[in-house]
Amino acid sequence: MGFGARGLGMGNAMTGVVSGDINSHYNPAVTPFAERRFASAAFGILSFDRSLNFLSYTQNVKPTAGIAFGIINSGVSDIDGRDSDGAHTSTYSTSENQAFLTFANKFHKNFAIGITIKLYHNKLFEDLSVTTIAFDFGALLRISERLSVGAAVQDVRARYAWDTSRLYGQSGNTTTDKFPVLWRVGAAYRLPNNYGLISADFESSNKGTTALRFGAELNLTQNVSLRGGIDRIDPDQPSENMKPALGFSLEREVGQYTPSLDYAYVFESFAPGGIHMVALSVRF
Repeated sequence: MGFGARGLGMGNAMTGVVSGDINSHYNPAVTPFAERRFASAAFGILSFDRSLNFLSYTQNVKPTAGIAFGIINSGVSDIDGRDSDGAHTSTYSTSENQAFLTFANKFHKNFAIGITIKLYHNKLFEDLSVTTIAFDFGALLRISERLSVGAAVQDVRARYAWDTSRLYGQSGNTTTDKFPVLWRVGAAYRLPNNYGLISADFESSNKGTTALRFGAELNLTQNVSLRGGIDRIDPDQPSENMKPALGFSLEREVGQYTPSLDYAYVFESFAPGGIHMVALSVRF
């Protein structure tokens, strides 16, 4: 789904982005390039009783490192439970959460490698939940002041091992669902005179899926930015699952703090309405 209003608003083409509000979700290696400390909280408004929320903090660590940590919360509520006669019994909900911790280091002023440790927890039903640990690895090369390229591998060793014996007793069994391992490469180019940036990503997985992503950010003034992007472009079926997005950012410097309001709207072809993502952030 992506991370935060800036990432979603730029079509999640963020693997090579090292300017502005940096987030390690897309590439752990970007954290040492953060110029200031950055904290953000974002919440989503989605159809079908879905929820999607984010909380993150990023900072560089002198002289050459960077750290980040955060939480992703998602779920579905108001699920109508019924018995075999069709009568309402209960209202159910599911939730899935991820807590992550990132560390990265520059081995050259323009080259960094990073790792993220992620803890997933999924509560699917009564007495049916599961937890797993996964790893992301990333690298970032800043070719020039304007051009940077990045690469990342995500969800290494991630799997859900379900055990339904507590739910069904002797009729229960165990099932293991392995996460797809994602490989991503991306590039970002900063426009002259701080006009903004453009970015592109290519992603593939060990399940045979591929996707292209494109994003752009235009700085209208020092305090106002516009964003746009396209996510999930399948090279084989380019018009099937595309997710265009638009967004903006409003910020104002107050002393040593720079608070901002970020918004993104993501079009979903399979839903009656798109995703509204709102984020409140501060750089300091």
